[in-house]
Amino acid sequence: MNQYETVFILTPVLSDEQMKETVAKFKKVLTDKGAEIVNEETWGLKKLAYAIEKKTSGFYNMFEFKAEPEVINTLEIAFRRDEKVIRFMTVKLDKYAAQYAEKRRNKLSKKEEA
Repeated sequence: MNQYETVFILTPVLSDEQMKETVAKFKKVLTDKGAEIVNEETWGLKKLAYAIEKKTSGFYNMFEFKAEPEVINTLEIAFRRDEKVIRFMTVKLDKYAAQYAEKRRNKLSKKEEA
């Protein structure tokens, strides 16, 4: 199994409930295909660097997961079919990126505890 990180941006016109439902749908796509979700982050509504489809902001979300390579194709097809997704990017993490991601997760969890 490889480790991946996917960041996707949802359209800003969604309600908070719709955004959570959409994120849950993509999480289900991963878990149904046997992926193990390591970390999930919601970064919230952020301003985009440039307008995409005449929108200047979007809801950012990130999944870090372990999966077989075939799962990525299924996930990206689901992203393309959903009109709520305005951008997405999936990156395979090498061992150094995976170590960095783990350090970052630990740092974030320590901040939340304090």
